Amino acid sequence: MSDTRVPPTRGERVADWFDGRLGIHTFGRKYLRKVFPDHWSFLLGEICLYSFAVLVLTGVYLTFFFHPSMNEVTYHGSYVPLNGVRMSEAYASTLDISFDVRGGLLIRQLHHWAALVFVAGMLTHMMRHFFTGSFRKPREVNWLFGWLLLFLGLFEGLFGYSLPDDLLSGTGLRFVDGALLSVPIVGTYLSMFVFGGEFPGHDIVARFYSLHVLVIPGIMAALVVAHLVLVVYHKHTQFAGPGRTERNVIGAPFFPVYLAKAGGFFFLVFGVLSVMAAVATINPVWSYGPYRADQVSTGAQPDWYLGFAEGLVRIMPGWEVTLWGHTLVLGVLIPVVVFPLLLVFIGAYPFLEARAGGDGREHHLLDRPRNRPVRTAIGAAWISVYLILLAGGGNDIVATRLHLSINTVTWAVRIGLFAVPAVVFVVTRRICLGLQLKDRELVEHGRPTGVIKRLPHGEYVELHEPLDQAALHTLTAHRRPAELVEREP
Repeated sequence: MSDTRVPPTRGERVADWFDGRLGIHTFGRKYLRKVFPDHWSFLLGEICLYSFAVLVLTGVYLTFFFHPSMNEVTYHGSYVPLNGVRMSEAYASTLDISFDVRGGLLIRQLHHWAALVFVAGMLTHMMRHFFTGSFRKPREVNWLFGWLLLFLGLFEGLFGYSLPDDLLSGTGLRFVDGALLSVPIVGTYLSMFVFGGEFPGHDIVARFYSLHVLVIPGIMAALVVAHLVLVVYHKHTQFAGPGRTERNVIGAPFFPVYLAKAGGFFFLVFGVLSVMAAVATINPVWSYGPYRADQVSTGAQPDWYLGFAEGLVRIMPGWEVTLWGHTLVLGVLIPVVVFPLLLVFIGAYPFLEARAGGDGREHHLLDRPRNRPVRTAIGAAWISVYLILLAGGGNDIVATRLHLSINTVTWAVRIGLFAVPAVVFVVTRRICLGLQLKDRELVEHGRPTGVIKRLPHGEYVELHEPLDQAALHTLTAHRRPAELVEREP
């Protein structure tokens, strides 16, 4: 008999060669069919990932033209109002990128908008994980990776918008210098080390440049890879529903369904960021002018994600105490201590909740926020603290726009910082309990139909339609708080 086997094609031979050495076929067969649940909230993490990719691409482009030097030069460029003005090379190269490099201004603004969306996406993504409880065992380490990405993202943004050496970023660095100087005993040494001498020094731009383009992005890229590896290893969480258990995942396979969706969503995010960069001006450094130590930019505000840190300083009374010949500037020192504590609380929360609740079980099904009233109330209270401090960071702008005394705004923020979170906690918790009672009523009596029926004895009642099994499963797949469970007599 003749051999009728078809000889392998060139592509098959190449694939077999790589598979024999790298195990690509086995790897692909295992992971390309990995199931991804389908829910809109899972897109928040993708927004973070794609914004980070845009940041890296635009950042590489900007490094070709930016000069991280504080050496003074006289500007002679396309922006006529600043011609003949002495400035640092960093500021002059930023002007050149904005006005002389083809597409430079678009890339600069795309980079800045992507940074804002990246941090906003991370914060929203973490809040989604927080409120749904996906940080529980076995995902505590992945939660810490995400928290570290958020923490590093805050400082990466600070270093980034400090690089142009304009009057606005210089005012922000003056704030950083004051925070360093407030540290007892070693504050002066810290300031001299960071700035390479007395503020503003001559090395700060070059040092921030190395941190901004090399050190922190490298760490963040490693954390992103580790974060994604753990997502694959632990599998995706999913909301409770028919057929969904702690041991399975229901959704679409990675290839080709999810991969096609992810590719389309990347271009959607990239397109939205590009439109924002094209139509909305951000950080117009030419309007501020170069930094000078004897000048301060009016209405100086940091990017939104660090506004709460400035709010802590602005609402703090100017307290000072002298101990053993050392003056402690509590008006700055206390905010410097509270600022990281607010962030550390987020990172440590999974371990605090597990310890308080004594819960050592693995969790792969997500909670509805209403079914965890205490956790939801804590998250809402934390967000209220952040928003109040953000308003405090712009107390001068709020006072100007609302035609109020700045002292009135400051005292309102001081009082609100303690009163509002307590009120938010209580109200949010009661709302969650009320929604649970509503769910129980739906389970017991069904959904109102709007049809009114008159009973034989004259009473009018509304007819209810029983819920289907899928809805019943979703509403009952959780443990109820003890206060909602009827106690037996």
